[in-house]
Amino acid sequence: MSQPKRAPGGFPVVGVVGGGQLARMMQGSAVELGVQLSVLAESDTAAAALVVPSSPVGEHTDLETVREFARHCDVVTFDHEHVPPAVLEALEADGVAIHPTRAALNFAQDKLAMRSRLTELDIACPRWARATTAEEVTAFGDEVGWPIIAKTPRGGYDGKGVAVASSAADLSEWISRIGEPGPLEGGLLLEEKVDFVRELAVLIARSPSGQAAAWPVVETVQTDGICTEVLAPAPALDADLASVATEAALRIAGELGVTGVLAVEMFEVRPGTGGAAAYVVNELAMRPHNSGHWSMDGAVTGQFEQHLRAVLDLPLGDPRPRAPWTVMANVLGGDYEHLYPAYRHIMARDPGAKVHVYGKGVRPGRKIGHVNVSGADLGDARERAGHAADYLRGVITE
Repeated sequence: MSQPKRAPGGFPVVGVVGGGQLARMMQGSAVELGVQLSVLAESDTAAAALVVPSSPVGEHTDLETVREFARHCDVVTFDHEHVPPAVLEALEADGVAIHPTRAALNFAQDKLAMRSRLTELDIACPRWARATTAEEVTAFGDEVGWPIIAKTPRGGYDGKGVAVASSAADLSEWISRIGEPGPLEGGLLLEEKVDFVRELAVLIARSPSGQAAAWPVVETVQTDGICTEVLAPAPALDADLASVATEAALRIAGELGVTGVLAVEMFEVRPGTGGAAAYVVNELAMRPHNSGHWSMDGAVTGQFEQHLRAVLDLPLGDPRPRAPWTVMANVLGGDYEHLYPAYRHIMARDPGAKVHVYGKGVRPGRKIGHVNVSGADLGDARERAGHAADYLRGVITE
């Protein structure tokens, strides 16, 4: 396996396991910070491999491959949360500095472990249960009300591994697979279907020495289980709710020992009689996250720079926004196989729009880039970001 070139001056090498768009977007921040990236990529055409000179190809599931990769890095972090626990355990036994640690990452890899720990910490969550039989599914649905949400504890993302069930029969295929090696080995996670006002996300960065920083709470807009838009900060958010949600996210980061960026996805829920606006935690992600892409252009310190600062235990940067509003619109794969002509058009039409493409092949519904627009008028920023994303997708042609 090729070794990364080291920069003069003693600057470190950060290894990233996984060559997706998150690793790719760390490269610009690494250059600005003066540190070197090395990426263990799935292929030599992976998104990060196209821009990071040191991108050896290997599988994140192969222990010896990951070990050899880590041997040439000062610290190792992750583009995704799917590295097997046995591989993480071996790296830590080898003395490799990995961030987040295996113990922390477990709560992002295993939703049942996450729900159990957050409940222990008295963090607001939907009502939930672990089920291994159809009878347990029926009992939970009868208790909290149908329909219910069922999730595979491991391996789900962007709506995958999530089902809405009106009866145990809707989950019969999943139940039949419980006990087999894989995401259902430990049973199913069942949750009540939350009647929420909107979806929020709190992004935190925390360093090994315990320093933490938080960006403003944002609103995330989902379409068919995929985030299509982020509004930063969340419009008309109750100040007390923003404070309480941020405090909860900081507490989660500290109690779980998270190092690096943590995204806490939440539902804003309707208050009870006389109650204040409230939240419940939906998901955790321990890496840079789609809900934080706005910060690349809209904050003094974006999430990719902050993640690198955190995993290297450097002092954290200022997370404050640069403008009253920043809107991020995801670009999903559509009709255009060749994006470059549409990309040129968007740059000419709106010089203030920041277009980020991921170097990925176009597939319908696949995240292939995003657009950030900042300004003093939220409606204007939403219109401009949405227009650019729709044009790149081919939904509109003018």
